Amino acid sequence: MKLPRHPLSQALLCALLSLSGLAAFAQEGPQLDLPRVALTAGMYQIDAQVATAPVERQIGLMNRPSMPQQEGMLFVFEVPATQCFWMKNTLLPLTAAFVADDGTVVNLVDMKPQTTDSHCSSKPVRFVLEMNQGWFQKRGFKAGLKLSGPPFEKR
Repeated sequence: MKLPRHPLSQALLCALLSLSGLAAFAQEGPQLDLPRVALTAGMYQIDAQVATAPVERQIGLMNRPSMPQQEGMLFVFEVPATQCFWMKNTLLPLTAAFVADDGTVVNLVDMKPQTTDSHCSSKPVRFVLEMNQGWFQKRGFKAGLKLSGPPFEKR
């Protein structure tokens, strides 16, 4: 890269480059401060972090060493599409529930930690709920389960 000759331009460029390095560093830790939404699955309550921005969805549950059983992360996309997830830098075994606009679980997929295997929805969806692996199975939930909460209410 060719640096500008003017000292002020050089200083500005160096500041920008160092800030971009800080942003990358900040993403190495788990994201724990996302907004939350209360969801229900039958009689069970779920406290879900909500990832709506592309960078929030990209980081997801990466670098998280643990997660309480009643917690999860709800990924919200702008339009229904085949959504595919992987587990790079994700330390926890998770189950992804691919969810239709009305809250109906389309399919469930168990995912192994720290793999780059692709796990996809069986049809276009806007929502994906990640929970600790086994959470759905222990409660007898399968595809067809209906989740309730603000994201799934008709507008």
